[in-house]
Amino acid sequence: MVRASELVTASEVELLRRALLEWGGPARCSDQLAVGMGFAGREDLLQQCGRLRNALGQDAPLGAADWARTLLAAEIVFVSDLAGSGVEWRTTTGRDDESTIRTLRVIQRKLARVVSPYYGKTPSA
Repeated sequence: MVRASELVTASEVELLRRALLEWGGPARCSDQLAVGMGFAGREDLLQQCGRLRNALGQDAPLGAADWARTLLAAEIVFVSDLAGSGVEWRTTTGRDDESTIRTLRVIQRKLARVVSPYYGKTPSA
């Protein structure tokens, strides 16, 4: 279990929290994609994104599977125009693509040691 403050900066936490919020807005996740990201389905994704957003905001400790789900959900919602916010990212979040991808790359590097057990696998508890 690791707190966000032990891994990433406050601005990186805010990006992750905003990305998780997108799943309840413009993003369109199928049950199959949600399961692939380590959730039980679309409804579970929405519920868990709220829980993860709160945990990040409160600097509560998260396990490796939760960190992996958070990272994967943020990556997909940012990039995918079919399932995520995609080309509407800037409009819905106020964040430009260039700074978002730079920040995501930093986050990926910082989380690598925590999420590495899930490389190529579905994050599950």
